[in-house]
Amino acid sequence: MRIINRFDQSVIFQDGNLTMKETVQNALRKEISLSHANLSWANLSEADLSEADLSRANLTAADLTYANLTEANLSRANLTRADLYRTDLTYADLSWANLTRADLTTADLSRANLSWANLSGANLNEVDLSKADLT
Repeated sequence: MRIINRFDQSVIFQDGNLTMKETVQNALRKEISLSHANLSWANLSEADLSEADLSRANLTAADLTYANLTEANLSRANLTRADLYRTDLTYADLSWANLTRADLTTADLSRANLSWANLSGANLNEVDLSKADLT
């Protein structure tokens, strides 16, 4: 499976005949930045993406249910219609991220940076935004 740069179509990382989730996790184990990656429609449910650099990544309609995105950099990422149900986003940087129509039901946004994030139409049921940085 290949991870492609969303802007210039270059290959960021390639790793055999694995699933996208396995490929992403292998790239992160090798400390490869996934900034600018095109991961739209990827099934990354339950993946450990803690501390990942996913800045400016395209995660449109990606399945991130139950994923660990603790301390991940998702600044300026496109998460339109992404499924973030029960995702751990503690200390994640979501500044300027596009979360239009994303499902954030019961996601943990404790200490997450949501400054300038677009939350239009996002499902925020059972989300405690009082501990998030919205400035």
